[in-house]
Amino acid sequence: MTEPALHDLAFRPLALGAVRPRGWLLTQLRIQADGLSGHLDEFWPDVGESGWIGGCAEGWERGPYWLDGVVPLAFLLDDETLLAKVRRWVDYILAHQREDGWLGPVQDQATGKYRAYDPWPTYVTLKALTQYGDATGDPRVVPAVTRFLHRLSSLLNEQPLFDWGWVRWADLALTIHWLFDRTGESWLLDLASRVRSQGFDWGAHFADFPHTQRTAPDGCTLITHVVNNAMAIKQPGVWYRQSGDTRDRAAAHTITEALDTYHGQVTGVFTGDEHLAGKNPSQGTELCAVVEMMFSLETLISHLGDLQLADRLERIAFNALPATFKPDMWAHQYDQQANQVLCRVADDRIYTSNGPDANLFGLEPNYGCCTANMHQGWPKFASHLWMATPDGGLVAASYAPSEVATRIRDANVRVTLDTEYPFSEDLSFSIRTDREVAFPLRFRIPVWTEGATISVDGSARIPVQAGTVHTLTSLWGRGDANVIELHLPMPVTVESRFHGSAAVVRGPLVFSLKVGEDWRLVGGELPHGDWEVYPTSAWNYALRVDRSDPARSVRFERRPMGDAPFSPDGAPIVAHVQGCRVAGWTLEHNAAGVPPWSPVDCSGPLENLELIPYGCTSLRVTEFPTIG
Repeated sequence: MTEPALHDLAFRPLALGAVRPRGWLLTQLRIQADGLSGHLDEFWPDVGESGWIGGCAEGWERGPYWLDGVVPLAFLLDDETLLAKVRRWVDYILAHQREDGWLGPVQDQATGKYRAYDPWPTYVTLKALTQYGDATGDPRVVPAVTRFLHRLSSLLNEQPLFDWGWVRWADLALTIHWLFDRTGESWLLDLASRVRSQGFDWGAHFADFPHTQRTAPDGCTLITHVVNNAMAIKQPGVWYRQSGDTRDRAAAHTITEALDTYHGQVTGVFTGDEHLAGKNPSQGTELCAVVEMMFSLETLISHLGDLQLADRLERIAFNALPATFKPDMWAHQYDQQANQVLCRVADDRIYTSNGPDANLFGLEPNYGCCTANMHQGWPKFASHLWMATPDGGLVAASYAPSEVATRIRDANVRVTLDTEYPFSEDLSFSIRTDREVAFPLRFRIPVWTEGATISVDGSARIPVQAGTVHTLTSLWGRGDANVIELHLPMPVTVESRFHGSAAVVRGPLVFSLKVGEDWRLVGGELPHGDWEVYPTSAWNYALRVDRSDPARSVRFERRPMGDAPFSPDGAPIVAHVQGCRVAGWTLEHNAAGVPPWSPVDCSGPLENLELIPYGCTSLRVTEFPTIG
């Protein structure tokens, strides 16, 4: 009789801590730790007094969300203060596991807010615990997860998945598969099958996608909810590992294609403020959706081995993720907009369902879920830069300055990437081992590059093809490092967007008009206050660009890498372009009006404009009309 099994992962994520940030990425993670992420538990009751650690505040999803991001942040930085906070949480959760195996508080059904034994928030706790277990080898984690899943298995016979747990079941399947990889117990795959059968079938939903327009106020459901859709992207890929059905593999791409077609934004995300909202660049995208979409893509890359997904992951990580934070990461938005020219409390607003403060920069604008959940974005991106391959090698899935230390065929291997990518086209890898060892190194060659080359130890540069994975198999030697130089030219392109507008893109970076900013404190206490942001310069420009040959009309200038590269004044690269004011393009509903159809006629003079990376902006225009 054949033993039940899962299909192997295409790429295996390394244990947390094997990948370490360097360069600007280390700076960014340090900014995060010094901001809200590292201090939220000190003043925000929903974390500091969470029911998950015996407090009287919220005991549902917010504490687990924070933990799920702070666990990787703490281990990536090897920050003892953060590690102590993580240990306190993990120790309490494990020590207070109920006799029946349940993890976490059981809500009082009489409150009417949450149903008793709601499994959804525990999905998130399990993600944090499994990361912690992989990082530390803590022997308590596997037994605790096993006991919980036994309890859940019994519970699902009485109370099938509901609400958030119904639509987000793939996150639970990830943990079930994680445990199966470590124990091989067949009941786990039976449990995963029941979870799938009780959960919403996102693959079938997107095969005949009905939500092709901005969601009407009376049409908002769990299925139109932006975060649920961002999490759903990974569902078919997660299940493909158990089913082996190529239709599941294909469905992961079907979902992203449908969301792009009807709701996509140039930053790689899609609109949802808070429900699917069409392609108008003044509609917003919730921060939770940004970080969850990143995690979905990281999961799919591991499960499917499709490195072209990393092109999208990088576009989100380098644009949508940093843009939704104040540069010091002490404040965040609930909604970001591709054309975001004003951030203020506004009763007259464009959002599908969100409130008047949804695009403020603050502690918990609109709703506190993003305050809790935003922390996973940068750390999980960093921890998934490198993965192990089934043939005993390593793959550089996404690029950022980093170092990976692992053991391959009884050799200690360390690979260091020094680069200012995505602001630079040059990447330098150094490989050191404590003995000679042969293994393959794989490098993703992005779809957008032209004329990419690679060289080893000073040899002649050889061309590598865009959209492929380039493999180097060599006997890497002990002593002096082997050095690999990868050059990824970044041609400028102009993407056609909503109403025929134009967006300027170079490599993984999207460029936006640098709009002057007036920050006004309107609530809260520093450093975690609430801020409105008003423009101090004009924003309603049409660009003069040659769409067929944009290099003729866009010039780039490199600037020194500063202490805060994702800030208006710290932008390491600037695009120079010409444009003119469009008199009739004004505010509508306290947001930039819909871009007029291109081409437009401009009667005013041409002006020299500066565009900076989207991720460096707080106010911006990203989708421009163009001059006829």
